[in-house]
Amino acid sequence: MIARGLEAKTLDPEDLYELQELGKIARGDILKMTTLAGSGHPGGSMSSIDIYLILYRYARVNPDHPYHSDQDRIVISHGHTSPGVYTALGRTGFLDIHTAISEFRKAGSIFEGHVERGVPGIQWSTGNLGQGLSAGCGFALATKLLKKNYHVFVVMGDGEQQKGQISEARRFAKKYHLTNLTVIIDHNRLQLSGPLEQIMPQQIRENYLSDGWEVIEINGHDYQEIYQALRQAVHNHQSPVAIIAHTVMGKGVSFMENKFEYHGKALTPEQYQQAMAELGLKDDLDQYREKREKKPTVLINHQRLPLPEIKIDTGNPRTYDKDAKIDNRTAFGNALLDLARLNHGQKDRTPIAVLDCDLTGSVKTDAFATFCPQNFFQGGIQEHNTATIAGTLSTQPILTFFADFGVFGVDETYNQQRINDINNANLKLICTHNGLDVGEDGKTHQCIDYAGIIQNLPGYKIIVPADPNQTDRVIRYLAQTPGSFLVAMGRSRLPVILKENGELFFSGNYQFIYGKAEIIREGKDAAIITMGTMVHRAVKAYGILKNHGYRVRIVNMSCLSDPDREIIVSAAQTGVIVTYEDHYIKTGLGSIIANVIAEDSLSCRFRKMGIKNFGASGSPEDLFRLQGLGVEHLVEVVIHEIKKK
Repeated sequence: MIARGLEAKTLDPEDLYELQELGKIARGDILKMTTLAGSGHPGGSMSSIDIYLILYRYARVNPDHPYHSDQDRIVISHGHTSPGVYTALGRTGFLDIHTAISEFRKAGSIFEGHVERGVPGIQWSTGNLGQGLSAGCGFALATKLLKKNYHVFVVMGDGEQQKGQISEARRFAKKYHLTNLTVIIDHNRLQLSGPLEQIMPQQIRENYLSDGWEVIEINGHDYQEIYQALRQAVHNHQSPVAIIAHTVMGKGVSFMENKFEYHGKALTPEQYQQAMAELGLKDDLDQYREKREKKPTVLINHQRLPLPEIKIDTGNPRTYDKDAKIDNRTAFGNALLDLARLNHGQKDRTPIAVLDCDLTGSVKTDAFATFCPQNFFQGGIQEHNTATIAGTLSTQPILTFFADFGVFGVDETYNQQRINDINNANLKLICTHNGLDVGEDGKTHQCIDYAGIIQNLPGYKIIVPADPNQTDRVIRYLAQTPGSFLVAMGRSRLPVILKENGELFFSGNYQFIYGKAEIIREGKDAAIITMGTMVHRAVKAYGILKNHGYRVRIVNMSCLSDPDREIIVSAAQTGVIVTYEDHYIKTGLGSIIANVIAEDSLSCRFRKMGIKNFGASGSPEDLFRLQGLGVEHLVEVVIHEIKKK
């Protein structure tokens, strides 16, 4: 049961008096924790604290059950104001305030320098400014899919309004009629380096109005005004609402007020004592200092947060015969449509959400969009916002796919994917148009670094399927498997991979098992380890090498994040391993295999073949030849290495 809400029309005098006294105490808490830690952001925390106290006290949230699925969501976008957030949470019953003060920014404690999901009451880890409104859009969108009735509040700083992603999120919120979304902007007119007008002038009110939002302006330190504005926003069903709360940096301590220097600077001991005297509060910092020297009470849990339960019927895989020369992206689109047909509207099935950035025909989400348009969300050419919304949706019980080109879904939005990972997302990121296989579009669209980039995210797993049949089975696997995955593919139509006897390889009894590589061809003289669009080329090289009297093993290593070590060890026993990939040579498959060879002290000749520089415009075959990656080059390298062993 949700215990609170903005039901009363006004705050009575008793409430106001209590809040005013609590505001003084809270400002003391902020100064204690930042002074004790010797770092932090006291100034903005003190300008935002009155907003936080009202929100956590009167929103429909429950300290005893802080992650109840029916309660309001509160997203703190300017996460550096964590001292204010922890204080408000502590003073409204979510956590022990004394622990938060003594363990703020202490190694091993959950009370980190920027707010982190996992602290009771924190719904989204933030700190990289400009992403909070997109996360709020994700939570608000989830209410439509899950048929929930909660409200979403996003508290933001005014400096971060300079971020372009916020304008993307404003437009998305208006387009999808997210009237259960309210933004509260702490408008203290100061940021880290000085006044907003000097750093980057902006028209905050006009920006929200121009994108169709309702705007309310208030005194951000007047509890009655804050409460009334929030109540008005919650009962507005015409548009999302932005509340511009005019505040004072360092509010409550005279020498801190309107001084940008205190944005991210803790007080000296002497300044702290002066501030506490001005607030009329007891200086008990020594007691907290003594407590701080002990082991943190609440340790960071390095285990990932539980993922939402997903209930999906994956159906029977499609099988493409040997004459069906189609691209992997089409196989993805077909599998996605199958999932929709099997699950959409079915009782007790997890809703599916698909997000796209004006690429429906290219990434093959168009059939899904036609079949169930209410579950398809067109983000436009706004990749940063869409990536964050997709990540947020995926933390809810919603099977979430975000389809994009590699240069946009990986390269352009790496920071958004990084924050998604920190928030333990459950995202299925499908990126087409990777590698030189993109061909004529040229180097700006040839994503040659996706594996090297996503390998930096601990929670993501990378899969690069070899043909349409394996792609189909990979997508169905993802639909029932928790965790974030990148599935990377090229653009071109590919031959279906066959066994040496001419039968389909990825069909019949074949089942995709994550982390398991496949031996496409057997051989004892050398091993070619490859992936994706290069597998069929390696098979072609196998035939040529066989005619030269060499039996060479062909290995499809589709799971890059967790390579099949057993098969790599076996491949090394041939005496030669050659890796062959449509990816930058320094950070892709070859480097992953090299790590295993070094870590397991394997003895063999080893050669990497991959992209050495940005590509050009032309057919994929011509581009591969320009980079020494044609089938004939592979044959030449393998023979050379066999002769050298």
